[in-house]
Amino acid sequence: MIDLYTAPQVRAAEQAAMAGLRPGVLMQRAATGLATVCLGLLGRAHGVRVVLLVGSGDNGGDALLAGALLASRGAQVTAVLLAPDRAHAAGLAALRRAGGRVAAGGETGLERADLVLDGIVGIGGSGGLRDDAVQLVRAATAGPGLLVAVDVPSGVAADTGDVPGAAFPAQHTVTFGAVKTGLLVGAGRQHAGTVHLVDIGLADHLPDPDVRQLTDADVAVHLEAPGPEDDKYSRGVVGVIAGSAGYPGAGVLCTGAALRTRPGLVRYAGTAAEGVRAAWPEAIVTSGRPGDAGRVQAWVVGPGAGT
Repeated sequence: MIDLYTAPQVRAAEQAAMAGLRPGVLMQRAATGLATVCLGLLGRAHGVRVVLLVGSGDNGGDALLAGALLASRGAQVTAVLLAPDRAHAAGLAALRRAGGRVAAGGETGLERADLVLDGIVGIGGSGGLRDDAVQLVRAATAGPGLLVAVDVPSGVAADTGDVPGAAFPAQHTVTFGAVKTGLLVGAGRQHAGTVHLVDIGLADHLPDPDVRQLTDADVAVHLEAPGPEDDKYSRGVVGVIAGSAGYPGAGVLCTGAALRTRPGLVRYAGTAAEGVRAAWPEAIVTSGRPGDAGRVQAWVVGPGAGT
């Protein structure tokens, strides 16, 4: 089971956690986790070219601090600042101390980056990205670098997964403290890539989740293996009426899905019989009417069968 949380829930948990910590501790934890995931994805640090896309908020600060850690391990780190006068001061200072640099003169280095960190907008972002951010996202997408989002991909609504305009198409998203709902629902899930959760100490302060997502393991515990006394009828027989001779795909897909749930038997009846039989020889297939299929306890009816 994956618990999903909204931005206000996460913000409240962060405030509660920070009350008992020194200033900056949560951000350092996030940056350390982010850098660790990036090192694992890259396999090395020395000589790797990293470009940070840095906005004006704490999300940009996370990217800068992670960039500083990567630079201290030998990476060549360049920060592209979208709002230079509002960049996270401590993060920027840490990057420079570690040997990182700030891009100047319009040279971003995205065309030769090994890794691009998206720290443009965090969970507080709303609406579409500004034009300058859109241009950077497009340049990053056109380059060869591995695309990693910081907490949420910029342009994705953290609570709903809405993408009102351009958004960073992450291959990996490193999220902090809790998985945000928008990473796994709506259009957001198509931009988040593989989601990596970094524990920064929020667990004791989080309320009941916004949404829970079932995993394969959650479902598997309800699919009991057959016992020595079982037969096809005690395990259940699924009947499928789907697809057609001209469009057999729905029949093939439905029959395969039914077999995956491990019933006692799956019977197919319909004009897509030839395609279903070829794909799933373990099913009992007839091209006749449903009444000719034999004993069935639950039916799947309709997909691809026309009107």
